[in-house]
Parts: sequence; C-alpha cells; structure tokens
Amino acid sequence: MRVIDLNADLGEECGDDTALLNVVSTASIAAGGHAGGGEVLLETVRQAVLSDVSVGAHPSYVDRAGFGRVSRLADHDATSLASMVRAQVLDVIRACDGEGAVLTHVKAHGALYHDVSADVVAARAFVGAVADLEGEADEALAIIGPPSRVLEGAAADRGLRYLVEAFADRAYLSDGALAPRTSPGAVHHQVTDVVEQALSLAIEGQVRAADGSVLRLQAETICLHGDTGGAVGLARAVRAALESEGFSIQHPERS
Repeated sequence: MRVIDLNADLGEECGDDTALLNVVSTASIAAGGHAGGGEVLLETVRQAVLSDVSVGAHPSYVDRAGFGRVSRLADHDATSLASMVRAQVLDVIRACDGEGAVLTHVKAHGALYHDVSADVVAARAFVGAVADLEGEADEALAIIGPPSRVLEGAAADRGLRYLVEAFADRAYLSDGALAPRTSPGAVHHQVTDVVEQALSLAIEGQVRAADGSVLRLQAETICLHGDTGGAVGLARAVRAALESEGFSIQHPERS
C-alpha cells in the first residue's frame, strides 16, 4: 500500500481544528509567535492526541499582527533567530509532555518558512535550534519544509530527517516557488482543483504551475491550510480521493 501524509497548520485560532484533526494525519501547532500559544496550544495538542494525529511545532517570527507573513530576517542574527525558534518549540514540547504526546517534527510558518528555505545562515540557525532540542523531546525530530537544497542540506549536516512538503491548495510558479498570496489565484478554493493537485502530487510526483508548465515535486507530506475557506470540506475530499487510489494516510515516521 502506498503511504502519504496529510498535514495541516493548526492552533492558529482561525479554523475548525477539531474537524480537521479527524481528516489529517499530522498537525503542526502554532506556539504563539504568529497565533495560538497558551491554552490554545494545550487544547490543540490535547485534541491531536485524542484524534491519534502526529504533533509538530510550528514556530514563526514573533508577529501576531501580521500573522507571521512578513519577513523579520533583518531583525535577527543567527543567535537571536535560533533563540526565537528554540523558545517556541520548547513551548510545544512542554505541551506535549503535559498531554502525553510525542513531538515528531518542526515546520516553520509563513515568512520564516520561506526565509529558512532560501538563506543559508537562517537555515543553519533554524535547524541548529531544532537539533539542540532533541534532548528535550522524546524522539528524534524531523524538519518539514519545501524542496530546498539550502534547508535540506542544513538538516543533513545536523543528522535530521527532512520531509519534503507540497501544497494541495496553493498555486506554484514555474521556478517551484509558491505564488505570492497577493497574486490572483494563489490559493485554490475549488474542490476539483485541490483534489486534482493532491492526486497529481501523490501519484505522479508533479504539479502544474500557474503558467501551465509541469514541475517535478516528490513530496512525503501534503499540506492543507486550515485558514483556507472551506478547508474542512477540501481536506475531506482530498483524503477520500487519495484513499480511493489506494493510499494509506499516515505520518512518515509511522510508516
């Protein structure tokens, strides 16, 4: 049986987390930098445990007003960036400890996701913060990120597993980057479009870019955004379509 992971970014106070946890196999949970944290974090971890969903940390720039979608890289050196990431991941580890969960991975959010995928210094600081926390977690932590030689190389240098992620509900540019959210059609809202893209990624390892070109993209996990309109219905449709094609939906660490 073929295996694929479905993940969602949760604990962000903007979607139906409980419903999505009944569909996805992996949750990356916000730690307060851009959203969530505190009781929201604890409750999301609690619900993930009840749903038997793998739990990851979803750190970001500290930017609740901008939902972490504006780069703050210029405000950080390697040390301060690592410290910011470490503090947020530690919060998720402590929530997991309190709820009987095991942290499996770390995935950056928003602008931090893009910055650590492109900037070598930022990537090394991000991965270093995760690697240094392995003694605090109950098992080895993986990094979830885009197909990025920069970030994947940094993870390999520290001996961390790297899980390549693709998006079912986002448009891609011909160079493999995500289309900016400010551009028309950057987010897919139609069920047929999202399902078609998810199946193409899972079965063929490719995605059609906005200009019609075809990109090779071998992904181990497919993301569905919880803050997309109609997210729950989209997620259910994607899971049903994948299962009808013979896929088992589960986190790679469980496969």
